[in-house]
Amino acid sequence: MQITDNTVVQFNYTLKDEHGEVLESNVGRSPLAYLHGHNNMMPGVEKALLGKEAGEPFSVTLPAAETYGERKDGLTQRVPVKHLSGATRWQPGMTAVVHTDQGQRQVTILKVGKFMAEVDLNHPLAGRTLTFELEVVSVRPATEEEIAHGHAHGEGGHHH
Repeated sequence: MQITDNTVVQFNYTLKDEHGEVLESNVGRSPLAYLHGHNNMMPGVEKALLGKEAGEPFSVTLPAAETYGERKDGLTQRVPVKHLSGATRWQPGMTAVVHTDQGQRQVTILKVGKFMAEVDLNHPLAGRTLTFELEVVSVRPATEEEIAHGHAHGEGGHHH
């Protein structure tokens, strides 16, 4: 079965930077799952997966605009240190997770004081050309409930 809109796709990935260094991977763990055609995946990755079938490993190199976006200057904010998660002691350059109204967001610490930190709101990988090594594990038609909810359910997907 080919990946088309309203199919649930499970896949493994390895993400590499411009120098071929592995930044993250889920290989050896549970595959990720998403509902194709519902803006649940980076545009470039979703476009690359369209029409693929299970058991088809491939690689795609994408510009920043199709992954985490271009870097925007001046996108900084002061946040209370207690709202940062991911470490107990913060240093400039470290990546933290902040919980926002739109969900979790990765930020980079610029300066840190006793109570407040100045953070860069650009995603840490914004502005970079990235290579995704992808392997489709399974493709299946989405259920009516998944289509109505706009996301995949089950392993690697959303749990209610």
